[in-house]
Amino acid sequence: MPSPDIDAVVFDLGGVLIDWNPRYLYRKLFADPAEMEAFLAGVCTADWHRANDLGADVRESCRRLASQHRDYQHMITAWAERSEEMVAGPLEDTVQVLADLTAGGTRCLALSNMEAETFPLRLARYPFMKLFDGYVISGIERVAKPDHRIFEILMHRYGLRPEATFFVDDSAANVQAARELGIIAEPFTSAARLRQDLLALGLLR
Repeated sequence: MPSPDIDAVVFDLGGVLIDWNPRYLYRKLFADPAEMEAFLAGVCTADWHRANDLGADVRESCRRLASQHRDYQHMITAWAERSEEMVAGPLEDTVQVLADLTAGGTRCLALSNMEAETFPLRLARYPFMKLFDGYVISGIERVAKPDHRIFEILMHRYGLRPEATFFVDDSAANVQAARELGIIAEPFTSAARLRQDLLALGLLR
């Protein structure tokens, strides 16, 4: 049975359970790695992508951006049309941690910054996604980590108590935001380290 002190474990998805990186796609489209990096730094930027994670229509977002960078129209529209090529696959060691937790009766939830359009694709593509008892996805909620509001949506929707919730994320800013709300949060560095943290809490054996 789960530790009486922890009611639920909340996982980030990208970088923790899913190996997502736009370079997996764009290495196929750019012959020059330096040009690819310049494209990701100056065209399909992190700020542009965050707007998609906040609920912008990705195809329309790509069309608008492509109209501003006509030399890269094909590259930009690929973001919407070939999004699943940005995913190398599941991070199997962490998936096993999730499976062990759910097998032991621990309630597990997902809290992820992800485009609304891509979430159902990932849900259908990866069987481990069915292990979760619920999901809060930024593109659907139109609010993203590290904004406190998305954590509050999670806590309210699933009846969680901060002091009885363990959260893992590969972003230091997201971990800090969770801690500010009283959630027990740890940065993700490896599945082995996560397993050690959960062993210490009595959630795994």
